[in-house]
Amino acid sequence: MEQEDLLTYNTRKKKLVLPEYGRNVHRMIEYCAGIEDRAERTRCAHAIVNIMGNLFPHLRDIDDFKHKLWDHLAIMSDFKLDIDYPCEVIRREKLNDKPDKVPYTTTGIRYRHYGKLLEEMLHKWEEMPEGEERSQLIVYLANHMKKSMAAWNKEAVEDEKIYKDIIEYTGNRVPIEKEQLRLRELPKENNMQRKTKNNGKKAGR
Repeated sequence: MEQEDLLTYNTRKKKLVLPEYGRNVHRMIEYCAGIEDRAERTRCAHAIVNIMGNLFPHLRDIDDFKHKLWDHLAIMSDFKLDIDYPCEVIRREKLNDKPDKVPYTTTGIRYRHYGKLLEEMLHKWEEMPEGEERSQLIVYLANHMKKSMAAWNKEAVEDEKIYKDIIEYTGNRVPIEKEQLRLRELPKENNMQRKTKNNGKKAGR
């Protein structure tokens, strides 16, 4: 095994495959790979895996922890360690496999502070027959819109704006009276809440 100068900076030494195990473990694996007797080489590999496990005792309760260690041993040896593995280890071609893309909806959102779900709920409201349930739903949605906007705009949330947004969402196909919305007043911050926020801002300076 090639000896490295102890005074050489790590940045000039050979790059580690899995740095979390440290340079000594990588050296052990290089030594193990150079053992001629296969049985002795296998015993040495088992000893190295035990040492690797001792470096992360808090992970021992994780499922297949031991299996992961053998995978890491194979990776650090560049898959050149010819031993009797106690389990099937990862193959080189599987290392760079990318997971399947998660399908995301590409439809746009008219107002991001309201979200896509609000748009869908308003469309459902349009399709509902006249009645008490329909009347209650629009009141609930309007107040939810007011809270959502308040999260983005701390200064003021005008009821007139909420009403106009509902009309815009529905394309004015189902006109409603503003008085039907019965928008509730948003709770105002008390002195203690304002003081807490101000203290948080000062601490973040």
